[in-house]
Amino acid sequence: MLILIPRQRGRPGGDDDMKITFIGGGNMAVALISGLYRQGFAAAAIQVVEPVAEARDALSDRFGVRCTSSVDAAALDSKVLVLAVKPQHMREALAPLAGKLTAQLVVSIAAGMRLADISRWLGGHHHIVRTMPNTPALIGAGCTGLCADPGVNQDGRDNAENLMRAVGSTFWVHDEAQMDAVTAVSGSGPGYVFYFLEAMEKAALDLGFDAETARRISVETFAGAAQLAAHSSESLATLRSRVTSKGGTTEAALLGFDAAGVAAGIERGIMAANTRGRELGDMLGKD
Repeated sequence: MLILIPRQRGRPGGDDDMKITFIGGGNMAVALISGLYRQGFAAAAIQVVEPVAEARDALSDRFGVRCTSSVDAAALDSKVLVLAVKPQHMREALAPLAGKLTAQLVVSIAAGMRLADISRWLGGHHHIVRTMPNTPALIGAGCTGLCADPGVNQDGRDNAENLMRAVGSTFWVHDEAQMDAVTAVSGSGPGYVFYFLEAMEKAALDLGFDAETARRISVETFAGAAQLAAHSSESLATLRSRVTSKGGTTEAALLGFDAAGVAAGIERGIMAANTRGRELGDMLGKD
């Protein structure tokens, strides 16, 4: 039986025999397992169902966790099941679990997969929390939105939240329809940041900096500004105004952005992502 070996730091729900099974062993599963280790979990508390032999070997070598190619009795003997498969493979991955779950908490990290569809494919199971992490979770700096099925009690909510805190910050939404907005803003958000950084880097190159310096000053400037915003109680507009002198260089740049419709374009793009999220949810949830 897989038993948690407790250490100094906290763990989801504070349960002394918490066990977690990951269905899928991709990058986000690896990030979560790494984060759980930092929280004090031992290899005996975690197992992974992963069909690809090379991935199983890599997980076993790196973490010492039990890996299996398919769902078996030991995999089901867990308090938490984390659905870490690609959305288009979700229905197939859930088939071996349908009708076999009792009180296990199911946490989905698959984009676009709705609670009702997961529940239906599990044969009516309702202890489900849907989450939307983003890629900075890979370095422990993620931002994850969560939404719980009404069948999830407070203990389950705490377990899901603490699980996702292993890779960064968390926040709850009470209306599942807002999960498409979570995806549009924070789930896809790193792509917007990289897009802006690419433009900064290109401008730096055009201004004569070498490639290494252009990348460095673009990334470090963005990271520093983001940290300043995170540590300040002032509005973003106020922070912006503090570096925008009348007739100065920052004002010239911002006027250029406004003339090009940059801010409006970003907002339109995020709205398009929100719409596409709803469409994908409809498509992915079909039987």
